[in-house]
Amino acid sequence: MVPAFPSKICFYGCGNMGGAMLRGWLAANVAPATFHIIDPVAENLPEGVHVHRSSAALESTFDVVVLGIKPQLLAELAPDIARVLASGATLISILAGTTTETLSADFPDARIIRLMPNLAAAIGKSPLGVFAPHYDAQQRAETASLLSPLGAVIWIDDEAHMDAVTALAGSGPAFVYRFIDALTQGGEAAGLPRDIAAQLALAMTEGAAILAATASETPADLAKRVTSPGGTTAAGLAVLDSGGALNELVTDTLRAARDRGAELAKGDGT
Repeated sequence: MVPAFPSKICFYGCGNMGGAMLRGWLAANVAPATFHIIDPVAENLPEGVHVHRSSAALESTFDVVVLGIKPQLLAELAPDIARVLASGATLISILAGTTTETLSADFPDARIIRLMPNLAAAIGKSPLGVFAPHYDAQQRAETASLLSPLGAVIWIDDEAHMDAVTALAGSGPAFVYRFIDALTQGGEAAGLPRDIAAQLALAMTEGAAILAATASETPADLAKRVTSPGGTTAAGLAVLDSGGALNELVTDTLRAARDRGAELAKGDGT
């Protein structure tokens, strides 16, 4: 039996990532009245959700709380967050670099889940890196049922990997968007009108991503299928592959994002 969706969920902080999760659940036909948002500045929230500018006027507590504040604010806000947690509540943290050890110290009675989604949660297409220490099979099933409207649940068994998960799955879309923009600029430099280059770059990226997600071949194999010896694709790949340029650039990019997550875990929020 699929567990029932919670009757109410609280977002403590609802920025871009929390907002994407909220919209993903709403798109899956979860009633807007299910959601209570505690955020002093959040704007353009969906109609029908409950918006509270502080927790002061709230008398109820919540069995499920999504923690979406800036990581460096946790120490300051922890006592207020604890006020809205029901006994034994599930606390879903999307805070980069904030370990379950830190969260458990602040909320010792809560069941802690670390989650790293991305903005595609709004359309149910986010990878969802989940670390939940000590969860048994039933608890994992319940968690997957709760999160599955947002995308693909991918269990992470070693918390040390979460900074890398954040870099790849959480920050990764920004890197892809930059690449799409670079394709647009490259197309324009090659002689296309900018609007045509932008349309081609977007449509090509969408199709390539869908094919990669559904094909039995690896992305490397798919690249070989596109490439004819001595052809146009081979000429372009020769530039990307020269000296391992693309692989080195992407590795350095992900390493920088991963290391920033580690810095946040140490309390360097500057």
